[in-house]
Amino acid sequence: MQINILAFAVPLFISLMVLEYLVAKKKKLDYFSLHNSIANISIGIAERICDVLVTGSFYFVYDYLQKNYGLITIKPGIILWIVLLLCTDFIWYWYHRLAHEVNLLWAVHVVHHQSEDFNYTVSARITVMQAVVRTGFWAVLPLLGFPAGMITSMLLIHGIYPFFIHTRLIGKLGILEYILVTPSHHRVHHASNEKYLDKNYGDVFIIWDKLFGTFQKEEEAPVYGLTKPLNTYSFLWQHFHFYIELWLSIKAAKTWKEKISVAFARPEKIDPSLREKAEKIFHIQKNPAAITKPLNNYVIWQMAILLSALFLFILFEHHFDISVKLIFTTAVIITLINCGAIMEQKNWVFYLEISRLVVLMLVPFCYHYSYAGTATLLFLSAIAMVLIAAYHKSLQQRYLDIVYQQR
Repeated sequence: MQINILAFAVPLFISLMVLEYLVAKKKKLDYFSLHNSIANISIGIAERICDVLVTGSFYFVYDYLQKNYGLITIKPGIILWIVLLLCTDFIWYWYHRLAHEVNLLWAVHVVHHQSEDFNYTVSARITVMQAVVRTGFWAVLPLLGFPAGMITSMLLIHGIYPFFIHTRLIGKLGILEYILVTPSHHRVHHASNEKYLDKNYGDVFIIWDKLFGTFQKEEEAPVYGLTKPLNTYSFLWQHFHFYIELWLSIKAAKTWKEKISVAFARPEKIDPSLREKAEKIFHIQKNPAAITKPLNNYVIWQMAILLSALFLFILFEHHFDISVKLIFTTAVIITLINCGAIMEQKNWVFYLEISRLVVLMLVPFCYHYSYAGTATLLFLSAIAMVLIAAYHKSLQQRYLDIVYQQR
């Protein structure tokens, strides 16, 4: 049976997150917030599930570019693997730096910096759009002549290292501080302190920051998150708030020249008041009410089930056709939106529950397609919709009573 061994990264990294939490707890260090951790892991789940659909195509992009436009064809060798590592990290530095300096790129990268915690769960805050944009930068590698196999292998290795630098438990590492990006260096990068802004862009090697004048050593205690905190657990808002702020800023510009200038300007040029304007348009407001223990448990169980399902889905992805993959992805995204909305105690989560139920009903149909099966599915769906419509108010109230313990 063909399996995808990359699936084992899911339990491995979750185990390391739990281990870090337990060590921090034993040392009585308040490094974890339950709801921030859930928000962080939610974004990581979405990225992993979307990667199953799109990242396989990256290999073919690199392969096409190398075979048709590569300057030379590089053969694997120890020296050339080292050269590829340096080239990969150098390109990463410039992608990362531009992602902080250009609004269009910051829109796909800002999600990684939203958490006000700094621990291993923050490393999960990567979006599939960021992966797509980075591919555009790494497309330089096949043009230089590196074959697709080498590139994808190196990107896999290169992508593992950053996980381990998202921690506050590890102090400074002596001589390694002069060569590698360490947890101390990366804590600076994630800080919102003025002296730490736009520093330490490196991924594996810190030499690029020292070479191009963006290095800053850790001195005063970092304050993590955005300079203007997002203040919401909304899964969708975390992904799209800056796109909306950017759009409002572009819309307010008078001439086309000014509009284009806004798109390629630095993020700090965006008027901070546009955040409040965008929040009013989309009714984004964090619920100040305390979240009860049963409510927390409900969200935790959903995340546990999602992570288990994600592991199995990636492990056996080669055995699923595209329809199953799309249905599973849709159900996962709905659940992630649901978890964020529940932590903010939104009443409209009832409709998400109904939507998730409808999507999951499609799974048996994908495996047992027939006209009779289709007719049966449509008939049962119609009955379900009629019952939901007829008892909508009472069902919704009952659901909210159970979830939010309103009685």
